[in-house]
Amino acid sequence: MERIAPSIRIDRSSPVPLYFQVAQRLEQMIESGEMPPGSRLENEIALADQLGLSRPTMRQAIQHLVDKGLLVRKRGVGTQVVHARVRRQVELSSLFDDLDRAHRQPRTEILSFGRQPVPEEVAVAMRLPAGTEVITFDRLRYAQDEPLALMRNYVPVGVADITATALERYGLYQLLRDAGVQLRIADQTISARKAAATEARLLHETRGAPLLTMVRTAYDHANRAVEYGSHVYRASRYSFELTLVAR
Repeated sequence: MERIAPSIRIDRSSPVPLYFQVAQRLEQMIESGEMPPGSRLENEIALADQLGLSRPTMRQAIQHLVDKGLLVRKRGVGTQVVHARVRRQVELSSLFDDLDRAHRQPRTEILSFGRQPVPEEVAVAMRLPAGTEVITFDRLRYAQDEPLALMRNYVPVGVADITATALERYGLYQLLRDAGVQLRIADQTISARKAAATEARLLHETRGAPLLTMVRTAYDHANRAVEYGSHVYRASRYSFELTLVAR
């Protein structure tokens, strides 16, 4: 049972609501690893008493993190920490590399791998002639042995020597870089939808659970389309971050 009250400081003169101060500090402790997955919290009544807060305020702080997917309530067990959500800057990077830098232990399962004529919608996005042969592969990406994303990608034959074995060990962008491809820019669309039955089963979600989607076409320094990806991510475990600049 984690004793978290000594690590939380409440500023009653701050305009930030008390529940949100508590939730922010708990979130910091979860994401820093101070409260690792599986950690159990004391009950809300005890925590409220230790922090000098009302029980509804403490309940609101806990619920805020439950809604964000950082805590889960289990009958007979109490409130536990689950895996922190993966936050990813919207930039031209590989999910594998991002997870590796964050020490989230990425692992890849290859669901399918082969060659085929480029599908019409992909040919349009990549500005490829109809019938161009592409390498097509589907992957299930894990973070710390928890399924996180389903990824389908298309790479024109000849761009890089890509194999299923290599994709199990490395991210796609690492393999492209190793082949001398200089990634420069990408067109990307982020959206959301509900999980279909197969997606829900593979991602350990319920059917109809919210998923984030990303469709990306990446180009090299010669403005050649070298990769098309259509990915879905668990919204409960993943988020995109953007930095907005005023003009």
